[in-house]
Amino acid sequence: MIDNNLLEELVTFEESGTLAAAAEKLRITQPSMTRGMQRLEAELGVKLFERQPNRLTLTKTGEFAVELAKSALKVNRDLKTQVQNFAQAEKMLKIGLTIPGPKNILDKLELNVEVTTDLQSNEQISTLLNERAFSLIFSNQELLTDQIESRYVGTERLLVNLDQFSYRANQQSITFSELKGQSFIVLRAIGPWRALIQEQIPDATFMYQEEQVALAQLTKYSSLPYFTTNLSALTKHRLDDNRHSIPISDDSAQMPVYANYLITDKKRVLPVLQAVSDYWPKDK
Repeated sequence: MIDNNLLEELVTFEESGTLAAAAEKLRITQPSMTRGMQRLEAELGVKLFERQPNRLTLTKTGEFAVELAKSALKVNRDLKTQVQNFAQAEKMLKIGLTIPGPKNILDKLELNVEVTTDLQSNEQISTLLNERAFSLIFSNQELLTDQIESRYVGTERLLVNLDQFSYRANQQSITFSELKGQSFIVLRAIGPWRALIQEQIPDATFMYQEEQVALAQLTKYSSLPYFTTNLSALTKHRLDDNRHSIPISDDSAQMPVYANYLITDKKRVLPVLQAVSDYWPKDK
């Protein structure tokens, strides 16, 4: 078996261009680097370098060996990461989100889980689960593969909060088209909701805020509308003001939420899924 350090030295040489630069980058002496490359050639039984006075270059075989070395090093790094993530998951489930709403429920339940505050992208779900970065990821995407399955936990429903004196404030429901041309205060980290409102509301202006505190201040001292969902009432950051919360009736404003997990982890995550599903607000 070839020492990982030798593979690292080979790759670093290719990236640095000279033994001296590679040795400096790896914080070893140049003679040690030279001996390492000689040892690697001996173990492989092939010529990896063309040696000329004051110059060392890779042969075609050496270039091929570099590519294989990069792949082998990545496999080893991934192995280490996955084992560490698995060990961590044995102690506590780590939960990821591509949509923020479910965190409000998880915070209320006070389960023995770690919930990330950063939103992931739907495109990352499969990779993050397979690398065991998370045991469970809540998303608006249902994912079914040979390794991953999804379970529906509830529907998140979008509402708009209008000033009480707005001429639409007393409606029982509203459509995206009826919000045409208005300006809205919006929290930036809202996952797929952001693209949805931008696509569905014609000629609207969105003033995105990075922090919940900033959004709260703006809504307090202005009459501009903002969005919430049926899960917003569960958060400690709930905004109490004189606006009227009106459900948006468009089908696209009703977002199904799924829990995605590795099939091998199903038994471990099911209690969390059941608790979230039971706590999810029921339609009146």
